[in-house]
Amino acid sequence: MTTVLRLGIAGLGTVGTGTVKIIRQKAALLEARTGCKIEISAVSARTRDKDRGVNLSSYAWEDDPVALATRDDVDVFVELMGGSDGPAKAATEAALKAGKDVVTANKAMLALHGQALAELAEANGRVLRFEAAVAGGIPVIKSLTEGLAGNEITRVLGVMNGTCNYILTRMENAGLPYEEVFEEANQLGYLEADPNLDVGGIDAGHKLSLLSSIAFGTQVHFDGVELEGIGQISIEDIHAAADMGYRIKLLGVAQMTGRGLEQRMSPCLVPAASPLGQLEGGTNMVVIEGDAVEQIVLRGPGAGEGPTASAVMGDVLDIARGTRLSTFGQPAATLVETKPAQSAAPAPYYIRMTLEDKPGALAKIATALGASGISIDRMRQYGHADTAAPVLIVTHKTRRTALNEAVIAMRETGVMLGDPVSLRIEEV
Repeated sequence: MTTVLRLGIAGLGTVGTGTVKIIRQKAALLEARTGCKIEISAVSARTRDKDRGVNLSSYAWEDDPVALATRDDVDVFVELMGGSDGPAKAATEAALKAGKDVVTANKAMLALHGQALAELAEANGRVLRFEAAVAGGIPVIKSLTEGLAGNEITRVLGVMNGTCNYILTRMENAGLPYEEVFEEANQLGYLEADPNLDVGGIDAGHKLSLLSSIAFGTQVHFDGVELEGIGQISIEDIHAAADMGYRIKLLGVAQMTGRGLEQRMSPCLVPAASPLGQLEGGTNMVVIEGDAVEQIVLRGPGAGEGPTASAVMGDVLDIARGTRLSTFGQPAATLVETKPAQSAAPAPYYIRMTLEDKPGALAKIATALGASGISIDRMRQYGHADTAAPVLIVTHKTRRTALNEAVIAMRETGVMLGDPVSLRIEEV
């Protein structure tokens, strides 16, 4: 006898309407793959009258998502509203307490409240799934929690914000400055209502913290992510990186060290010939390294109606099949607290600065670097103005702490005009 799984969907934006379309258009396929009818009982959104391109008249409507989450005819609450707190969190908590399973795409909510929500889900015998919260259509959560569960994960890294990747590749391909491409992305609707969530690295940092928890068995610790956005990247940086065989990417890196959990989201130079270096436009890529599997690369669309709704439905179908997994791959009580650690692994760094165009200025900078134990691999001067001399330096491998010390000393020389731009060169 075919069973029925009844959904309540809160949030009818791009992802919500995409999810409704899949359920309506692929009903026979979904039933064939799960032995279960997937039906929508009720929906909720801020406005009823908006034309969403899909007929919602056959579904009950709830103005209050908490009321939707606790309806008797809802088995799975699908939270697609967004927001770290407020209605999304309240409705998710209500659903779990009412004995409903939850599927969400809400990375911000999980990055800030993931541990408490995971504990609440387990206390009520429910599952909380969030494939759509990280990297759009790429099944990276499933890969970590299931396919790679037999590995000790050594490192997770990747490009996890399609908007930033679009801006950086568009700057390079069109030769346009950051400000112009930023405005173009805004006009195309690529940026969040608060653009700093994208270009400031916050959105991608949320995602990295979730992957770290699964990969290393730790409680989610978003506050431990070192964040640096792409606003300082100029077209000169893009061209200089290309001349050296690199491309600039907003790169997330997480790894467990003897000092604690290292999580950083920052612009880096990566080899142009590497998989990450070849990534174009709004595409995402996650690289996972494990002791048994070595390295795997997952690439795909990081956002959009179809890809993200696909990820939502992957979680719904797992629930329909009876798959029950802990939120972060192991019981919440076993996730350990960890202290954040800054990167101690040496790497070469790219440094761009503008100096006063006078004798001895460059020697003072070289002395400041040398005093911190940093040696220069390559140096280039270009585009002199009347009183300013732009300088580009690539160091030999050094530690970030040494570079930070050197930057302070460089500022104190009195020959530097403005702050330098320093980017890690990541070999991947």
